[in-house]
Amino acid sequence: MDDPDALLNHRLDTILGARVVSRAPLSAGFGLTGLVATLSDGRRVAVKARTSDSTRGPSLALEGAMLADLARLSELPVPHVYAAEADLLVMDFIDNDGGSITPAVERHAATLVAQLHATPRDRFGFAYDTLIGPLHQPNPLSEKWVPFFRDHRLLHMAQAARDEGTLPLPLYGRIERLAAVLGEYLAEPSHPSLLHGDLWTGNVLVKGDRIAGFVDPAIYYGHPEIELAFTTMFGTFGRAFFEAYEEILPLEPGFHDLRRDIYNLYPTLVHVRLFGGSYIGAIERTLAKLGV
Repeated sequence: MDDPDALLNHRLDTILGARVVSRAPLSAGFGLTGLVATLSDGRRVAVKARTSDSTRGPSLALEGAMLADLARLSELPVPHVYAAEADLLVMDFIDNDGGSITPAVERHAATLVAQLHATPRDRFGFAYDTLIGPLHQPNPLSEKWVPFFRDHRLLHMAQAARDEGTLPLPLYGRIERLAAVLGEYLAEPSHPSLLHGDLWTGNVLVKGDRIAGFVDPAIYYGHPEIELAFTTMFGTFGRAFFEAYEEILPLEPGFHDLRRDIYNLYPTLVHVRLFGGSYIGAIERTLAKLGV
């Protein structure tokens, strides 16, 4: 059986106990093959596969573990995982209509995300290192948030970008200077919170005026503000979301004025590593705003 499609169908038949009767393409990103498979018992599953010509990259087993832990530890709507192997992830397909994120959707999202953030956790970090996109995300268990963010988010990603040559050395030096004084800008939260970790529009599935589900997490225990900041980076959520969120979990003053920009240095550095220099200007603007 040399046909890659037939091989994949056979694996799915074995895992799911039902025959694949039809397939349709699904965007997966980062060199992966994605598809929606309809089974003989009526189920639809979403599949990510690493094919023979794209063997490099992080294990899909880790993405599956993150989804399973997010389902186990929270009420956030995420797909059930059937199988998670190094080269294959099989999960429920979340029915969605591809609709836009309207104010009604934002308010529903705010309720779900606030519930996710509200439950106290013991320490920052996580039981294992995770991924943001295809990139390593270290999660040593830590008692304090600001040192965790400094060392394992900001400096970790900046150092990797510097070493790969995507972050200019002078700009890395400015980030180091900011890291040395982060305590002047950031504060410890009341407790660590479980975070989805990668809340942008592409990972938010909508049906009608409701959230259908969240996908592609980058989970860990952290400060809710870093999650909320990321939702503003590409305009995923706006005023309706924040008004509804703050009815449940009010934010400390200054988040939108300054701390949001500091926290967004992390996902911006992720994008510098993945997509190159077009994101450098955003880092420079934030550092200039801080006088660094």
